[in-house]
Amino acid sequence: MARAIWNGVLTFGLVSVPVQLFTATEDHRVHFRQFQRGTSNRIRYRRVNEATGREVDYNDIVKGYDLGGGDYVIVEPEELDEIAPGKSRMIDIRGFVDLDQVEPVYFDRTYYLAPNGEEYTKVYELLRTALYEANKAGIATFVMRRKQHLVALRAQEDVLVLHTLHWADEVRDPHQELPVLPEHTETRGQELDTARQLIDALSTDWHPEDYHDTYSERVHELIDAKAKGQQIISEAGPPEATNVIDLMQALKRSVENARQARPQSRGGDKTPSVPAAGKEARKARTDAGSDDRDDLVRMSKHELYQRARERNIAGRSKMNRGQLIDALAKTESIAAAS
Repeated sequence: MARAIWNGVLTFGLVSVPVQLFTATEDHRVHFRQFQRGTSNRIRYRRVNEATGREVDYNDIVKGYDLGGGDYVIVEPEELDEIAPGKSRMIDIRGFVDLDQVEPVYFDRTYYLAPNGEEYTKVYELLRTALYEANKAGIATFVMRRKQHLVALRAQEDVLVLHTLHWADEVRDPHQELPVLPEHTETRGQELDTARQLIDALSTDWHPEDYHDTYSERVHELIDAKAKGQQIISEAGPPEATNVIDLMQALKRSVENARQARPQSRGGDKTPSVPAAGKEARKARTDAGSDDRDDLVRMSKHELYQRARERNIAGRSKMNRGQLIDALAKTESIAAAS
């Protein structure tokens, strides 16, 4: 059973519920100790006074802020505690946003929130259901481990999930940091259509258990092989960059390969089929009974999502491209008939 790392109160307006915070992820990387090459001698790190060469006790260490030119401002740990952002035990939701509006670059760590006792499960479930059906994320701040965090709270089917977010001034501007970025020009034509076909052909439902850390597996294989005195074969290098002249041909071959792969369905049906989103997108094309649906099929997922947002279609943030097409076609068909 996991141990709570924080206890407090979650509030929505005047409604509040005591909650506990639990870590939602775990690290499964392979961890090594350090040795001097050619020996069995461990490498250890110590806190050493660079002037005397003597090790310093942890309680005798203070923090220093570099002013430049060899000057420092010395700060005691107690002084940092005194100005910490309160000992707040409250996550106060101040507003709600569409989760899709929060760019992934802002997300830091993920935690689970649980009711802090059986007597609070009803209120907890009420808040979770309301947030889930609204398809929104609650934005708040709270204090944990002497640090104030900006957070986004969202609902999964069974639990409330809290994501710590980076502050705006912690996220770098790609236009200032990256040496090369393409200009935003009108991209249309056969190459774009074929690229969309490739995305459709490779689209599938999200099943995280289908993916695993192959690098860690290779590290374990390397360790086992070396322990047995064996050798392990190196992986092949990355492919060469696609030449712009060969781009169209590479796209077409990719579409053909994806369609020929035809993975089997997860439910035990052995009949070969294309991924779910690919089937939906193809169905959207073949069943198109109006110009409106044809227009939807030609739109990008971003454009489809924006229209779904204008139509206030529930659950749009979780839909793939094919599902957005179906939902929009149904909504616009009903609107046209009324």
